[in-house]
Amino acid sequence: MAIERITMPQLGESVTEGSISKWLVTVGTPINKYEPIAEVITDKVTAEIPSSFSGSIKEILAGEGDTLQVGEAICIVETDSVPEEVSPEEVGGNVSENKQVQEEESQKARYSPAVLKLSQEHGIDLNTVNGTGLGGRITRKDLLKVIESGTSQKKTEETVPQPIQQGAEVTQPVKQEDNVVPVSTGDLEIPVNGVRRAIANQMIKSKNEIPHAWMMVEVDVTNLVQYRNEVKDEFKKKEGYNITYFAFFVKAVAQAMTDFPEINSMWADDKIVQKKDINLNIAVSTEKELFTPVIRNADEKSIKGIAREINDYAVKVRTGNLQVEDLQGGTFTVNNTGTIGSVQSMGIINQPQAAILQVESIIKRPVVIDNMLAIRDMVNLCISLDHRVLDGFICGKFMHRVKEILEKTSRENTPIY
Repeated sequence: MAIERITMPQLGESVTEGSISKWLVTVGTPINKYEPIAEVITDKVTAEIPSSFSGSIKEILAGEGDTLQVGEAICIVETDSVPEEVSPEEVGGNVSENKQVQEEESQKARYSPAVLKLSQEHGIDLNTVNGTGLGGRITRKDLLKVIESGTSQKKTEETVPQPIQQGAEVTQPVKQEDNVVPVSTGDLEIPVNGVRRAIANQMIKSKNEIPHAWMMVEVDVTNLVQYRNEVKDEFKKKEGYNITYFAFFVKAVAQAMTDFPEINSMWADDKIVQKKDINLNIAVSTEKELFTPVIRNADEKSIKGIAREINDYAVKVRTGNLQVEDLQGGTFTVNNTGTIGSVQSMGIINQPQAAILQVESIIKRPVVIDNMLAIRDMVNLCISLDHRVLDGFICGKFMHRVKEILEKTSRENTPIY
């Protein structure tokens, strides 16, 4: 038998950590190589982690809800192969045959690199922290709670209530520190974990690191609306799926990016990388989760091809069949905020991308044309840009080009196939 560690994989570009959503195995469970052992959530994807070995689960190092850095061990496997030589250090110090030594060393050995680093940065004595992870293991979440409270663990326990089940009603008012949200009788406490925690961490990182700027243009899409209404029934009958307004917007953005390739850039600390391929992330969501799959080489696809990919991704999200590779390689994000009734919004950039464009609701508004009022179908397009990479001038020209393409959309000018 040999002892091996399974670590948190990198599930997508720029992903640095993941949260254990659900364990599919327990200690002692026999497993085969490539068999899924856990479900993991990042800011980009929900995916299963496969086992790298055949054998059985010897120890689980992370509890459900724990967030771990890429490369950090999540469990220990006793494999079917015979090891050349295995030392306690090679498996994180958790396989000592001497029980007394194991009891003395286990807690220290179970500190992950992320926990040790965070405790050192903030001068936290780990011996004073009560772990909430599996088997009392101290997690990054425990340390972040101590850091945010600005108090010792002992003081935190005296002033903060014990965890309340999701949706549970608070029956006793609890005194809180000044930097903690006050809890009153009748309030609901809903734990932040899974997808919401991953999104929160990514958005904080993006806003802290990227100097966001923003602009908006109004677009008259009356001709586009008329064109789409003329062809939608025939298209649905022929292709079996809908041709949405969003497909026209995605195509227009991709076409405009060929004229202004600077938009298709990324910040890389010491340089700006202008990407050759135009791979557009689009937002697809459920009631609880948001995903951003990629339409690759969108500039080379027809409106029909883009509509098909939008439909295929929507089906994958609804059925839980979205793959990791579906979310990798995006260079620019187009968000269809109009589906929720928004008319003006500022998106947070999906780093390391340089911009994100929000397509708002199409609404009828009075517009002045030739000094006369007319009722037209209008839409706002809002772009957030990374001012380290892009300037308002180039983004303004890009947005004007998108506007021009959309306002000229018609049966004569815009083939679907």
